[in-house]
Amino acid sequence: MTETLFENASLDSAIQALRSDLLDEGGPRISTMRNYRFAILPYDPREEFKLRQRIRNLTDELKAQGWNVQAISLHQLLLNRLKAEEPRVLDSLIRTEQRFYTKDPDRALNYLKDKVALYIEGPDGIAQDVIRIVDEFATTHAGDVNKTLVLLCRAGALYPFFRSSALLKHIDGKTRNLPVVLLYPGERHDLKALSFMGELASDRDYRPRIYS
Repeated sequence: MTETLFENASLDSAIQALRSDLLDEGGPRISTMRNYRFAILPYDPREEFKLRQRIRNLTDELKAQGWNVQAISLHQLLLNRLKAEEPRVLDSLIRTEQRFYTKDPDRALNYLKDKVALYIEGPDGIAQDVIRIVDEFATTHAGDVNKTLVLLCRAGALYPFFRSSALLKHIDGKTRNLPVVLLYPGERHDLKALSFMGELASDRDYRPRIYS
């Protein structure tokens, strides 16, 4: 039986390990692979607000040392896409979900998964928005890439419609070689398996270093 690793690691120790690697004398070493500067920091979803405070502290410290830090809210990216839709499209989605829910809540959820996935998944989903924001950030703050950091946050708000491993695949090679860290609400099982929000089946399709 696979053991959940939360009980063996603390959020503070994971963030401290990330901090040490970011501030390494030779430049950020959050990955052992060349040209693949991604990392994942899993945390217990119940510690969302603690995570946000610790990340604010880390961000403030990095900025005080001359770093440029860009936090990208995946939640906000989804909201932006929904707001850009015509009202009639969203009204239809809401009415259909409500109608399904009165008969079968599971059918209503599956309907939402199918519809919301269109805004999130694939190369034309929020991965496209992440790439655009990172590109604009890198251009605006052109300089030392070793003192630039991108944080992908608020992933929990996309539950249960989101697979972070797919997002990382779609943005791979398109982030100007900047260090990118995904803040991942979920559970880690063994070395490479992650369960989103501790609810979805464990996903082993991860290449980045996992801090926990």
